[in-house]
Amino acid sequence: MNMTTPTPFQNGQAVPQQVAFHRTELNVILSLYGRMVAAGEWRDYGISNLKDVAVFSVFRRTAEHPLYTIEKRPKLRNKQGLYSVVGMDGQILKRGHELKTVLRVLERKLIRAVE
Repeated sequence: MNMTTPTPFQNGQAVPQQVAFHRTELNVILSLYGRMVAAGEWRDYGISNLKDVAVFSVFRRTAEHPLYTIEKRPKLRNKQGLYSVVGMDGQILKRGHELKTVLRVLERKLIRAVE
């Protein structure tokens, strides 16, 4: 076996890229998540880094479907916007180019009337 010849990966094809949230994006999302946990609304989360989309899923309980998913889709950057918030039923609640603006739809859940 010749040790000087490098072995190509996947027949010389590039390894597929994954879409992921950047640290600054995660700071914004986790700040909202922490406030919602403190309010007793959310309890768990999951992050998925896929080929076309990065997803931050929010759960009320661990073993159920997510209440909301926050998605980052780079292919939609020049169209409807990079970020979206999707409800439990699959309906897109808000879409846009700025993450903080898109997350405002979830922050409204924190505002409650004081009795």
